[in-house]
Amino acid sequence: MVLLSGGMDSATCLALAVREAPPVHALTVAYGQRHDRERRSARALARHFAVARHVELALPLAPILRSALTDPARPLPRGGPRTGRIPSTYVPARNTILLAVALGYAESADLDAIYLGANAIDYSGYPDCRPAFLRAFERVARLGTRRGIDSGRGIAIRAPLLRRSKAGIVRLGERLGVPWGLTWSCYAGGRRPCGRCDACRLRALGFAGARVVDPVAAAGPRTG
Repeated sequence: MVLLSGGMDSATCLALAVREAPPVHALTVAYGQRHDRERRSARALARHFAVARHVELALPLAPILRSALTDPARPLPRGGPRTGRIPSTYVPARNTILLAVALGYAESADLDAIYLGANAIDYSGYPDCRPAFLRAFERVARLGTRRGIDSGRGIAIRAPLLRRSKAGIVRLGERLGVPWGLTWSCYAGGRRPCGRCDACRLRALGFAGARVVDPVAAAGPRTG
């Protein structure tokens, strides 16, 4: 199964999972994001790749998860990611929570793996995107489930983009036929990307590095 946010990384993971391990289930969690633009992209991507099942789960955690992504009153960081600092867009324990929900789903549906688009090279400083965290959670998945104890068949945590640059992700997505025009990265939401937030800047660097035209950015940033 794939944790599908609607962004370029999770879309690439979805395309890879469809190729490697069909039939594929996708899970999209509304945890209290400041906009639902990515969720609409997730629906479009699930339809495009004809997943076996796409579950959208409402988990309104914004009141207890302090982040610029859950609180519209907080400013979004701009100017590019800064090394050595965890940005204000970090959502406390987000991947731990999402993986725990996905683990329950995967065990219930007898699925063998969970794909997620975590990235440790171009990542924005989030501690729950590190290889050590993902290895630790895979151990949790083995020790904390009936499937892992009774059968010894743990549920694998697969992060195929973990050590790829953003340009590398774009190149892989091109080979897999990812419809970039259906994806969304901008933290601000809206009809068009802002072109200024850290997510927009990382996305632009990836497409520029891969020498691929981004159809979302080609529509032009929003004004105002």
